[in-house]
Amino acid sequence: MDWLSTLAGFLVGAIVGVTGVGGGSLMSPILILLFGVAPATAVGTDLWFAAITKAVGGTIHHRHDNADWQVARRLWLGSIPATLLTLWWLWAHQQSAEKTGVIVTTLGIALVLSALLTPFRARLVAHAARVGGHRSAAFLRWQPVLTVASGALLGTLITLTSVGAGALGASLLLLLYPVRLTPRRLVGTDILHAVPVALVGGIGHAFIGNIHLSLLGWLLLGSIPGVALGSTFAARVSDKVVTPALAAVLLIVGVRLLL
Repeated sequence: MDWLSTLAGFLVGAIVGVTGVGGGSLMSPILILLFGVAPATAVGTDLWFAAITKAVGGTIHHRHDNADWQVARRLWLGSIPATLLTLWWLWAHQQSAEKTGVIVTTLGIALVLSALLTPFRARLVAHAARVGGHRSAAFLRWQPVLTVASGALLGTLITLTSVGAGALGASLLLLLYPVRLTPRRLVGTDILHAVPVALVGGIGHAFIGNIHLSLLGWLLLGSIPGVALGSTFAARVSDKVVTPALAAVLLIVGVRLLL
């Protein structure tokens, strides 16, 4: 089981580095479905996994100037407070959330949405670029507020399910910044935003008791070299191969969690 955990960490880390998707989108379901970890513990463990893994990927993307710090700061204004509020709700209602399956159901819905959005990201980029230059002055005035609101939505989802960055976050950023964020800067900004959110969420889950330390160690043993490799070769990997495969996996896992 230890070497399987490390292998899973490596594969997920590599996907995170290449696409910005895959941390919570794949690791939490793997922990729940394959390793039999309780949903809340899977989310808490995965948040630490995502924070450390994406910190490595975010550093590499930053070195290559693949991150927009102003956009990330706007997202943090919404996501960090939302993370704290969600942690407070989990602390007060964790037992009922486990019994009613709120975490697993929300996770399944988030994965299905991610799967549906992932294949259309290239088309969304093209469409957003066409209309980006014609955005009204009113939209540009509201752009910072909409970014903060998007951050709040992502912070809630990340803390509750460890899913929210990746396909969902990237799609929101594309709609808000169609011209400003190139594909590589989109991935870098999405990863950069997710690091402190996952870290705050992970600390909160640790206080609640939702973390499996030994499992986390084996996951990180594989994920750190995986994300470093993926981030380094992100520009050389064809989206035509990675994107459909990732979408199919997310859809299958999401449906499995909902059934």
